[in-house]
Amino acid sequence: MEALTPRLMQALNVATRAHDGHYRKATDIPYASHLFGVMYLASKQGLSADVEEDVLIACLLHDTLEDVPEKYTAEQMEADFGPRVLDIVLGVTKDDTLGDWQERSDAYLAHLREASYESVVVSACDKLHNLSSILADHEVLGDELWPRFNSGKERQQWWYRAVLEVVEQRAPELPLLVEYRAKVERLAAL
Repeated sequence: MEALTPRLMQALNVATRAHDGHYRKATDIPYASHLFGVMYLASKQGLSADVEEDVLIACLLHDTLEDVPEKYTAEQMEADFGPRVLDIVLGVTKDDTLGDWQERSDAYLAHLREASYESVVVSACDKLHNLSSILADHEVLGDELWPRFNSGKERQQWWYRAVLEVVEQRAPELPLLVEYRAKVERLAAL
């Protein structure tokens, strides 16, 4: 995509407003930086023109239904950006009605195996960006990093590898897979 379209600009505005005042786990980094990073990664995946804009919009909105549904609802998302964007975002939204971290994670993986290709792309970009942040933070904090998560180091290692395995099955041609694999191996070695 060569330029910021009006829909993409609208999504930027919606995402930054919805996550206003939110920060990355235990940091002073505005949460919107994650959304922009995920969108940037998706823009480098060589998506076809007929899906790229919707995927980039979904990248910006991928956490709104999970984290701030009171600020921006599924109905608003569909009205503003259409059913395909909503479907992509729903494909990467964890079910918060499930009891614990492992149950939500297992359900996410099962859903991702059946979700749209576009959802798989958004998930891969999201997880790669998160993994990059974890590894960068670990360089500074060492093992003091792990208490920020609801699950410990071993579960995080399992999680990023499990998502990678689904992405490799569903979207083996994604350019980001080389970097994602390498970072999963770095995480496993910690």
